[in-house]
Amino acid sequence: MIGGGSGDFLQELRARARSARRRLVFPEGTERRVHDSLHDALSSQLYQPILLGPTKTVRDGLRSAGIDPERVEILDSESLDRVERAAARLLELHEDRGLTATDTRDLARDPLQQAALMVRDGEADGSVAGSVRTTADVVRAGLRGIGTGEGIDTVSSSFYMVFEHPHRLAPSVLTFTDAGVVPDPTSEQLAQIGVAAARARRLVVDDEPRVAFLSYSTDGSAEGPAVSKVRQALARFQQLAPEVAADGELQVDAALVPGVAGRKAPASVLAGTANVLVFPDLNAANIAYKLVQHLAGALALGPILQGLAKPYNDLSRGASPTAIVAVACITAVMVEEAQ
Repeated sequence: MIGGGSGDFLQELRARARSARRRLVFPEGTERRVHDSLHDALSSQLYQPILLGPTKTVRDGLRSAGIDPERVEILDSESLDRVERAAARLLELHEDRGLTATDTRDLARDPLQQAALMVRDGEADGSVAGSVRTTADVVRAGLRGIGTGEGIDTVSSSFYMVFEHPHRLAPSVLTFTDAGVVPDPTSEQLAQIGVAAARARRLVVDDEPRVAFLSYSTDGSAEGPAVSKVRQALARFQQLAPEVAADGELQVDAALVPGVAGRKAPASVLAGTANVLVFPDLNAANIAYKLVQHLAGALALGPILQGLAKPYNDLSRGASPTAIVAVACITAVMVEEAQ
């Protein structure tokens, strides 16, 4: 288990990524922040980057950022051969869903789509995008090119909230899910979100997930459709992942504070020590992660996509080069799940 503060977590994450030596494709290969992130990635040998984009534009951008283009693998996303091969692969995968040759040719020109197919077919171990394109664009390309993992129909996301110092109430890294993709999940979707977040946490944080399904009610203290949804989600989660410690419905203090849990939910298997928080909807999760980020000073890494068959991760469009490196390292350590 990774303990301590953000420095310990990030240092161990980098060490694990360096040891894995993964090939990661960056479809936003013309973006300056991606280029700037390579100073750290290359000097520390964290992963092997592949940049997609018009070759001359990418090379010129790298030189402008002080990076020798010869140190980076560059693939021309506008190459006729690359576009035609991607179009043929998409048609092979989705012809039964009504996609035509014209549809797939248009999609195949998109570097996001090319990157997803590269990951699917083992040309790259994972992908990192979203510094320019929206989460919706990234998710759509991932679904078309990679598809969902075993037993999962819903693609969702997690933010890894990393505290600089060990927190007095919670672990130094908390998983908040889903704060980026599914606006109003059903109970089945909430259960799948919890399963995917637990799987991802094992790989990213290297500890055992303890999953709390959050609500405005704790253990029957209130009733209503939203509470019923959370209870049903827990029941389904326990069918899908009986080996994972989980409880719900819980208010967040009963999930994270042992003293409160002892009073409000004395029979809870979590006993106030949750490390994965499953929020009832996107409103709650998105508000919560931004509050914790800005008021508690936590580093928010994500949205890390979960539920896809192979690692294909998103960035905030405001991501700094440092954040790009961190999400790339997370992507590198998630590859094990796909093998």
